[in-house]
Amino acid sequence: MTESTDTGATRTTTTLTGSPALAPLLARGALLSPFKRPRPDAGFPRTRLLLPGLRVDAARLAAYERVCGFPAGTDTLPVTHPHVLGFPAAMRLMSARGFPLPLLGLVHTSIDITRRAAMPASAEYDLAVYVDRLVPHRRGTEAAVVTEMRSGGDVVWESRSTYLARHRPDGRTGGDAPRQERAPLPARAEWRLDGGLGRRYGAASGDRNPIHLHPLTARLFGFPRAIAHGMWTVARCLAEHGTPEAVAVRAEFRAPVLLPGAVTYGADGGLFELRDARERVHLAGSVYPA
Repeated sequence: MTESTDTGATRTTTTLTGSPALAPLLARGALLSPFKRPRPDAGFPRTRLLLPGLRVDAARLAAYERVCGFPAGTDTLPVTHPHVLGFPAAMRLMSARGFPLPLLGLVHTSIDITRRAAMPASAEYDLAVYVDRLVPHRRGTEAAVVTEMRSGGDVVWESRSTYLARHRPDGRTGGDAPRQERAPLPARAEWRLDGGLGRRYGAASGDRNPIHLHPLTARLFGFPRAIAHGMWTVARCLAEHGTPEAVAVRAEFRAPVLLPGAVTYGADGGLFELRDARERVHLAGSVYPA
């Protein structure tokens, strides 16, 4: 199956028989990283991975709800949970030889989510993931990765994540426009995060990247301690904030959250954020009815 993109390129659909295993993909991506030469005009896989007939594992979902603070037993998927379901397929694309950005050092910079209706946990879905484009960024090159969930042929959930590979820019500009700093949002909660949070979220989500699991493995990648998963910070904020059934979410990852540590959750209307004791912003986002 093929389809045309808005740039005129042809995208081919590959149907998967199951969700890919993450550990081999992480290993492959790490081994290939030194050979990647990122640039905004590089070629990238024009492949749409399709996983039809997907059903949610109830035990994994319950563990995810517990670690992120979502209410349990509602038979409705948390708004961030489809990202977890699509992440292995996204990793298959980003760890491939033809993907030009090195997986080592790739930074998740933002995510936009649109949910059009409540999503029953007991329903069957078709999941699709593809790389939409590469764009220049003042710090390197960003890739945009799109994930879609369909029910009965209709898109009920979609996200667009951007991932940054840092390298010397080639003079083109784009992305990461100067931010308008604002006063801290009113504090709503303070969370003390223990050192095992990354391991618990990794078990629930399947994302066992070593930078999240233990101080020793995090130091190999330049971090003084393990860091919280960025998608855990978004999920925890949305669990606290609450979301309507049809919702649009945007979140920007500003700085890693070290584990153990403490963060302040602030919110005002549709805006939310996580800050540390020095008022440094870790995460800034918005949530509105779609």
